[in-house]
Amino acid sequence: MEGSAAAGWRRPLQRVSMQEHMAIDVSPGPIRPIRLISDYFPHFYPFAEPAQRGPDPRLAASGAERPLPAAPEPEGDSDDSTGLGMLEFTLLFDADNSALHCTAHRAKGLKPPASGSVDTYVKANLLPGASKASQLRTRTVRGTRGPVWEETLTYHGFTRQDAGRKTLRLCVCEDPRLRRRRRGPPLGELRVPLRKLVPNRARSFDVCLEKRRLIKRPKSLDAARGIDLHLQETEAEEAAGAERGRILLSLCYSSQRGGLLVGVLRCAHLAPMDANGYSDPFVRLLLQPSVGKKSKYKTSVRKKTLNPEFNEEFFYGGPREELAQKTLLVSVWDYDLGTADDFIGGVQLGSHASGERLWHWRECLGHSNRRLELWHPLDGVPLQLSD
Repeated sequence: MEGSAAAGWRRPLQRVSMQEHMAIDVSPGPIRPIRLISDYFPHFYPFAEPAQRGPDPRLAASGAERPLPAAPEPEGDSDDSTGLGMLEFTLLFDADNSALHCTAHRAKGLKPPASGSVDTYVKANLLPGASKASQLRTRTVRGTRGPVWEETLTYHGFTRQDAGRKTLRLCVCEDPRLRRRRRGPPLGELRVPLRKLVPNRARSFDVCLEKRRLIKRPKSLDAARGIDLHLQETEAEEAAGAERGRILLSLCYSSQRGGLLVGVLRCAHLAPMDANGYSDPFVRLLLQPSVGKKSKYKTSVRKKTLNPEFNEEFFYGGPREELAQKTLLVSVWDYDLGTADDFIGGVQLGSHASGERLWHWRECLGHSNRRLELWHPLDGVPLQLSD
């Protein structure tokens, strides 16, 4: 009777709920280790399960061993902010020479692509603007997750207005040419608003890389053009702020030669006109009212570039008072063999101009033998002399 009564008293312990069992543990014995208390909780998240655990003492007596739960594979990128690596670089806005210098120093802890190889370079773009026009890149460093470039990329024609509204995008990309593979998405990117730069003062950065933001396009359009989503370079801000480019001109009235010296130094961020994403630019000069062929000049053609350097100078003779009443039309064209050249953009200097264009013209004619260089944005409308 006592044995049956004792058995009947112990049986209800097996029907005690888990919550009650956790509140009061009536089982005698030593306190269990902390790592085993989690066995009493329901596991709603499998990845919260400990990776390794000792044998269950409740199953040891029966000779059975509970299988160890497999450690789950991480999905996507790590929650750590440095999961894609970090990029160290320095920016310097040279306001005196209208240039932006970006020095790519090194990357740390890059996440290797699926191929396992890490042959990387840094690609830079100014946004908003056409991607090809402002694209610069470093050399490729092979076979390391911590590449060191120590290379400076320079954007000429970068003004204070650009600093107030543009953003620099830096991408760490894998070079597919060395492995003969298709171009994939960047290993990581970052964006730096340039409005916080102090002119003529270098600023260093050590920033975590992020995933690239892509624009989803209709599948029918991509299929028709054969464009891979990962290869798209055009984004919303690029399309919204498309520019024609800019040109660096120098003006000087020479008292010894008795005329105006016009220097076509270089162009920057020109709009691409050819199917390959580039242009073959050259510059035409026209002084109006024209006086024969001496009022027309043309530079040489620079092949397959959006940032050509010309460094060519042309002379227009005449007294200063006569030149002050004329207008200089400067236009940039894309050379096409066998067809009409494509107009890229132009700028008009002279008495009919306004703003910096008018100031540039009057300032050079007002001071003899003084060379004055100034960047001018190009207009997308063909130039016409106003009445």
